[in-house]
Amino acid sequence: MAENLENLTGELLDAARRAGADAADALAVSARSVSIEVLHGKLEHAERAEGIDIGLRVLIGQRQACVSSSDTRRETIDEMARRVVAMAREAPDDDAIGLANPSQFAEKRDAEGLELFDPAPEPDPATLERQALKAEAAALAVKGVKQVQGASAGYSSRHLHLATSNGFSGGYGRTGISTSCVAISGEGLSMERDYASESRTFQADLPDAAEIGQLAGERAVERHGPNRPPTGAFPVLFDERIASSLISHLLAAINGASIVRGSSWLGDGLGKQVLPKGMSLTEDPLRRRISGSRPFDGEGLPVQSRELVSDGILNGWTLDLATARRLGMQSTANAMRGTSSPPSPAAGNVALTPSTRNRAALIADMGEGLLVTSLIGASINPTTGDYSRGASGFWVKNGEITGPVNQCTIAGNLRQMLLSLVAANDAKPHHSRMVPSLLVEGLTIAGG
Repeated sequence: MAENLENLTGELLDAARRAGADAADALAVSARSVSIEVLHGKLEHAERAEGIDIGLRVLIGQRQACVSSSDTRRETIDEMARRVVAMAREAPDDDAIGLANPSQFAEKRDAEGLELFDPAPEPDPATLERQALKAEAAALAVKGVKQVQGASAGYSSRHLHLATSNGFSGGYGRTGISTSCVAISGEGLSMERDYASESRTFQADLPDAAEIGQLAGERAVERHGPNRPPTGAFPVLFDERIASSLISHLLAAINGASIVRGSSWLGDGLGKQVLPKGMSLTEDPLRRRISGSRPFDGEGLPVQSRELVSDGILNGWTLDLATARRLGMQSTANAMRGTSSPPSPAAGNVALTPSTRNRAALIADMGEGLLVTSLIGASINPTTGDYSRGASGFWVKNGEITGPVNQCTIAGNLRQMLLSLVAANDAKPHHSRMVPSLLVEGLTIAGG
């Protein structure tokens, strides 16, 4: 399959040259997946998908255009090239676009050593169905669970190959397997639901389906009989399941595309304190068996570990070639792309500095406040950092959880929120974003 993808990118580049392109890059992706859903002890839905997508970006001077297709016939490729060249000739000039200099290309052209592709045979649908049924049964066995909304299991396999007209050619594959379950406690208007889900690159690393189902059931029962919390300013503890959302807002604010547009609330933050002293945020795209890992970026540049934030100080932006050129900087090898669009910057694997204390210790330190386990909707102002989200979770009083709460809103400003973070030590090492539970001081809670 890898050889076939390499040949396809070569055909795309040849067609682009024949059509009159000055430069081009091509991406070919093959993927197959199978997903199984069960309900009431029976198969509810089964789906299998597989195919190849191809994408071609051409440059005519300082103009570019992209086109994609799932048809890999030679005549289709030739027609794609003719159309995309015609599109590029009508596109506006952009001094920032262009391929990487060959001297910038990654020497490593595959994912050897990263263990992104599980060599084990693809699980058959019957195996996945048994996995989902096992999760459902475990959830139903939890006292207080009235029903299971659904349980599922899935597997995916994906290969990609990237090639450029000036010499880069590389590709790799990745696999993924997952199990999830959604359980419901209570009846009628008093129903509450929660979930548990796990995914891994290697099948052997996936937790037992019964553990996943049991956890979903226990979480649903814990949420039964919620009240509305009081209104006021209280500390808020973001559970590990959702704490990475706070860091996602930081990553969005330091994305080069936002900086170039002037639409980031952190546009003046370079070299300034954005996290508490002693806290760092590291990006490492070379972690083994992690979904966000890769050997090179979407423009063929070598990736490496770097500290986005060191001891609370913001070190730099997340850049691809185009945003780096617009800002007079160097790419940080963060280009991401699909077959239908040009590269754009995005961060991958990140890890936030943990503390030595567990979540229970942070709860004890809170006094009175909110432990958030679920967020609903979002109202985030990207230029000011004003933050408002619907939330549910558990109320804490005198350092102890007193019961579930829902139907409330938490609000603050991201700049102040991030500067007040206190981390726990419960980040999951298999997550692409290793972020522990995070305590934020003084958020406004609108409850009952």
